[in-house]
Amino acid sequence: MMGGVPERVDRSNAYELFIFLLTLLSLAVMVGLLLPLSDATEDLLLIYDNAICAVFLLDFAIRLRRASPKRDYLVGERGWLDLLGSIPSLGILRIAVLFRLARLSRLLRIVRVVRAKGRRGILVDIVKNRGQYAAFITLLSAFLVITVASVLLVEFESGSADANITTGGGALWWAIVTITTVGYGDQYPVTMAGRIAAAFVMVTGLGIIGSLASMLASILVPTPEDTTAEDAALREELSAVRTELEALRRSIESGGTGDR
Repeated sequence: MMGGVPERVDRSNAYELFIFLLTLLSLAVMVGLLLPLSDATEDLLLIYDNAICAVFLLDFAIRLRRASPKRDYLVGERGWLDLLGSIPSLGILRIAVLFRLARLSRLLRIVRVVRAKGRRGILVDIVKNRGQYAAFITLLSAFLVITVASVLLVEFESGSADANITTGGGALWWAIVTITTVGYGDQYPVTMAGRIAAAFVMVTGLGIIGSLASMLASILVPTPEDTTAEDAALREELSAVRTELEALRRSIESGGTGDR
């Protein structure tokens, strides 16, 4: 049992890996909030921190709902620390940022689960559920690129008199527009460091969008296994029709012979 949730033999650990990496990213955001950065950068980091809190609150609700009994998760697996580490600050409760340290409990729990499965078990799980791993890693990669690029951009651009990206919201908008390869051109970096960050987002954006497109195609287009199964069923049906037609032809021929 993990987090009060009965563990199934065929359950993938892709989601646990996603939560593990997202927890590491959230701790990095917490460190950033404690550094002497500009007000625009702090506002942007708070946006990301609250977004991650929303994901963790949903994760807590799911684990609590599946737990039976719920006390095993809340007390035995220290689920109350998950809740404490998911309280959003909303730009008001700055001291709530320190509550993020409670997320270390989630990290330790997931590490124990991964160690229990073993290296070979993890490799088998990745091969067996590669679609789930690809989906979670792609989403996390997109979020990581947007976070890092927008934070660096607003920090670099805020010191330039010619900058048109001077707020956290503007940097977030620019990062989303750029990584999706839309590129409205309403906001753009003017510093060399900002343009290097922009080039990074453009290159990684192509790969991320390509990965999302391939995953969508795999959902819409039948897999080779599905196609083979459909072909086998069609061949079986055609064989049955052929057999019936042959029996009908023989019946007609025997009927005609009897009339003569």
